[in-house]
Amino acid sequence: MMLKKTGFPQEDELVLCTVTAVQYHSVFCSLDEYGKTGMIHISEIAPGRIRNIRDYVKEGKKIVCKILRINLEKGHIDLSLRRVNEMQKRQKLNQIKQEQLAEKIVEHAAKQHLKKFEEVHAALTAKLVPQYGGLFPAFEEIAQGKFDLGKVLPDKKLAQDITTAIMQRIKPSEITVDGDLTLTSYAPEGVELVKQTLNKAAATKGKPAIRYKGAGIYHITVTADDYKAGEKLLKEAADAALAAAKTNKMQASFERAEHD
Repeated sequence: MMLKKTGFPQEDELVLCTVTAVQYHSVFCSLDEYGKTGMIHISEIAPGRIRNIRDYVKEGKKIVCKILRINLEKGHIDLSLRRVNEMQKRQKLNQIKQEQLAEKIVEHAAKQHLKKFEEVHAALTAKLVPQYGGLFPAFEEIAQGKFDLGKVLPDKKLAQDITTAIMQRIKPSEITVDGDLTLTSYAPEGVELVKQTLNKAAATKGKPAIRYKGAGIYHITVTADDYKAGEKLLKEAADAALAAAKTNKMQASFERAEHD
């Protein structure tokens, strides 16, 4: 990966490391993104007693670690392997893969225009990384039509070709937000009133997906570009349903789903 970060990482930051040396009570790693060295004490390798540290790590292995402590004066970086859960590991590795995809897009376009990849990459990172933290997040904005690459690349044809490649290879990210709507009606026409109430929610701007879970509970899911927009759309759907339920003299409540 071409992107290299300057300075030191932050405490609790997740970093991709390469194991360089395994000793009896410690492991030394290079921080791939920072070009620095860190150490993992045996107590931070895995929970419980460790009989053989090489059962968990070996030289050359790529691992995702968490920054525990940084001594700026001495340049020491303490790392933890055991404090990184599987979800965090997947997210970090996915972030690395995304950045590699962005670099491949730039590399291909530079080659097509007979330009040096390193120079084009450096020009882009100088402009985009301070604002977005990486190329891929910036490319996602481009894929959504929210950013014009021509603003940072003087070669407009190159900028257009990179943009075209981004549109072809990077799908705009989407998130989902959801919650449970509970409806109760004792009226003879209760089934019809429930349908009317759900139709009010379904007709809102977010076009939510609604499915029956049982016991008068209906699961509402909204898809959006980001969480802020998703939360707003979900609230509109829930408010529409609650207002309709009140008009129809039904008991109703909505609970936002929480995910780990």
